[in-house]
Amino acid sequence: PVFAGMNGSAIENFSCVIYNIFLMNCTWQAGRDAPADTQYFLYWQKSRYHEEMECELYIKDENGRNMGCMFQNVSIGTEKAYFMVNGSSKDSLIQFYEEHIDLYKIEKLMPPSRITVNCDEIKNDCIIQWQRPQISHSNKDKCFKYEISIKYK
Repeated sequence: PVFAGMNGSAIENFSCVIYNIFLMNCTWQAGRDAPADTQYFLYWQKSRYHEEMECELYIKDENGRNMGCMFQNVSIGTEKAYFMVNGSSKDSLIQFYEEHIDLYKIEKLMPPSRITVNCDEIKNDCIIQWQRPQISHSNKDKCFKYEISIKYK
């Protein structure tokens, strides 16, 4: 059955973020009713056409329990990625957790770079230019909107 295992033993508050273009960090909390010896394992699949992979670099809490994972060389595709966290315990069966996520929605963008400001006091205007941040899923500028805050000293 899909929900085999002790109620309240599946992980909670699962979240992932992609940053610095190709790094992904996922974290979770232990199920509120999970036995103390429960250990969790994260598997993910970039799309249904890719092979499922287990986390290679777990983030552990003070008791040695896996509470997150760091991935390198992540690329963002057009399909939703599949995440599954299962658990094991000597005391009971642990429910698994699963979620499908659009990876582009969890990418944390870097700020613009190479910002230049050139002001002309005679014309009383300024030209501000920048380079958009590098992103992993698109080379298009159409999804970027910038807000400029000018403060006078």
